[in-house]
Amino acid sequence: MLLAREARTAPELAAFIATAAPLVQRSPRGDGHAVIALPGLGGGDGSTIPLRWFLDRLGYRTTGWGLGTNRGFSGAVRAGLDDAVRAARQLGVGPVSLVGWSLGGVHAVELARRHPGDIRGIVSLGSPLGRLPGPPPNVPMTSVFSRSDAIVPWRASLLPGEARRENVEVRGSHLGLGHNTAVLVVVADRLAQRQYAWRRFEPPSWARRWFPSATPS
Repeated sequence: MLLAREARTAPELAAFIATAAPLVQRSPRGDGHAVIALPGLGGGDGSTIPLRWFLDRLGYRTTGWGLGTNRGFSGAVRAGLDDAVRAARQLGVGPVSLVGWSLGGVHAVELARRHPGDIRGIVSLGSPLGRLPGPPPNVPMTSVFSRSDAIVPWRASLLPGEARRENVEVRGSHLGLGHNTAVLVVVADRLAQRQYAWRRFEPPSWARRWFPSATPS
């Protein structure tokens, strides 16, 4: 039954298409810094096209990870991601933000640990964080999760209650997180924060209906 819920990704994409233009208009503008979108296991840059389209229109310099299909971890992937961070620094202003979907969020954390001075912040989407060591304290992180995620158990996505760490719940499928309207509200809000002026996410009044009121436990 949980896997059947993943079929919601199609209507979630349709909802994104229907709301994309007004969502861009209502979202805070970006400051031109670079953002790397990291796909999940089995996905490639094609899977993050809606996310990157949205962020491009907010004023960010958005790129994919450029490494084909995400098949996990290897020396080549590590070297390629290191190169991607260096290239992204040349695209925008200041450190780079990372948005990692599922396993892409794990890649994002490891990147921040290797390049703490180059990473501005991380937003992970349904990522299996588990007992993974978090990013350095200077790199804020938001973990977006769905209790009805049929791929990654939602509790595995929760961050510990530490400074500049937060968990934000949305409704939706795992396979639709990259084009889920509520997720995009979170990502836009997090990326628009001034560097070194982090605050916890609060949904804007016009979007509150998209966010569950329950507190994760």
